[in-house]
Amino acid sequence: MLLESGQVVRSTAGHDQGQLFVAVSVQGAFVWLVNGKTRPLEKPKRKSVKHIRKTNLVLEGSSIATNRKLRQALAAVEGGNQLV
Repeated sequence: MLLESGQVVRSTAGHDQGQLFVAVSVQGAFVWLVNGKTRPLEKPKRKSVKHIRKTNLVLEGSSIATNRKLRQALAAVEGGNQLV
């Protein structure tokens, strides 16, 4: 699975199952995820790529500049059903 920074993903396993996140870093078999609320930009979550499902949506750098903008962007994605 090829992921890039800014890619919107959905968690498929763990206590955060079903939640949307944005990948901020990808290193090997792990990806660091943020959502602006439970996982702010200052404290990303490390998760295996086996436990996420990527979407076709990639957020621009300005959309993930702050936790507030990140939450708003993910809420718009969730509400608009733009997931594949």
